[in-house]
Amino acid sequence: MIQAIPKPVTFDEFVAWYPENPEHRYELHNGVIVEMPLGTGDHSDVTGFIVAEINFEIRRLQLPYSIPGDCLVKPVRNESGYQPDILVLDRAALVNEPRWKKESAAMGSSVRLVVEVVSTNWRDDYLTKLRDYEEMNIPEYWIVDYLGLGGKRLIGDPKRATLSVYELVEGEYQVKQFREDDRIESPTFSELNLTAKQVFRAGL
Repeated sequence: MIQAIPKPVTFDEFVAWYPENPEHRYELHNGVIVEMPLGTGDHSDVTGFIVAEINFEIRRLQLPYSIPGDCLVKPVRNESGYQPDILVLDRAALVNEPRWKKESAAMGSSVRLVVEVVSTNWRDDYLTKLRDYEEMNIPEYWIVDYLGLGGKRLIGDPKRATLSVYELVEGEYQVKQFREDDRIESPTFSELNLTAKQVFRAGL
């Protein structure tokens, strides 16, 4: 990631600063605005595949959910703001999101699922964002590590492609990990018929 400006800023200052038609995506990490690296074609393929599969489930089950094109997630800490690769919102709960209409920002009450597709900055997904999403009480968080980049303590040794599903249970994330032909178990989309291999192959 490339630092955009050196001075520490709050989430409100970040939103006010954010360009109207940006050429790049930005996030706020501990008061520092960072330019997110352009994803690879494989990264985009994996992300697009998951969006298509989840959207199919939303339509099939006629759920009141949507996947916004661009959206900021505001953690409890006021010095951070993220743009997840995929965000599933409960549209009926958006009335409880005071920043949604004006800023396309969610603070957690409407978020049903966050998906981050891992790239070289894997520590952000496995450590920082995991902590913040848990603190926001987001009920489900996927880390899609299709290249097996995460630390050995996180995805095992030898490292291999792993999809981690974190479910919020009594305020804490419990994780289940899926590889190869394992069928992904999603608390939000319990009828999802998708294996880890199908997701990973979308990026190969």
